[in-house]
Amino acid sequence: MISRLLIIAQSVRIIMRMDATFFDRHPFARDLIGLAIFVVAVAIGTLLMNAFVLRSFNVDGPSMEPTMYTGDRVIVNRLPITAAQLQNKPYTPKRGQVVVFKNPNYTHTASQENQNIVKRVIAFAGERVTVKDGVVTIYNEEHPNGFNPDTDINHDEPSQPTSGDVDTVVPEGTIFVMGDHRQGNFSCDSRNCMGPIPLFDIIGPVSMRIYPFNKIRGF
Repeated sequence: MISRLLIIAQSVRIIMRMDATFFDRHPFARDLIGLAIFVVAVAIGTLLMNAFVLRSFNVDGPSMEPTMYTGDRVIVNRLPITAAQLQNKPYTPKRGQVVVFKNPNYTHTASQENQNIVKRVIAFAGERVTVKDGVVTIYNEEHPNGFNPDTDINHDEPSQPTSGDVDTVVPEGTIFVMGDHRQGNFSCDSRNCMGPIPLFDIIGPVSMRIYPFNKIRGF
């Protein structure tokens, strides 16, 4: 009798095991698939974050000194770009903002050139930009006699003269940018070797420097 009960109990366990789900019968597989789903979700979330919300970049080169130095880590706000794209129009930054954009001179064979560049917004389409005797002057309808963006907008950033002899009008659909290290040839920008930057090449405005930790600041 007892042996029969044991046989019946064993049979029930086999039937219950046969009726169980695959994951109940293979808990390791369940855990492995759960981990894979988590990893994929994190990867997709990171991609979406980088594409539409925030991105981080390393500063490389002396062109933005003394505002930024090589090795600084900055956060770029992608939300204004996303909002403009949803409205099917190009994003236009504010004058004086520090922005990151695609390097128009970048080539895959030129490793010394960064794919993305950080500079300061100086002027917009239709405005006349001059550089004379170390001073930048912007002429537009609101300021027919011109104004200096470094003193009027940028709060004396940069605090140094601007090299070069420039007199140009910014083309439609572009912005005029400069680095903050404007003496000599430390900054390749719209004055010399880069030209105006198309609006659709702007990745976004720099919102914060997060490294070095003792130099954290907003922009």
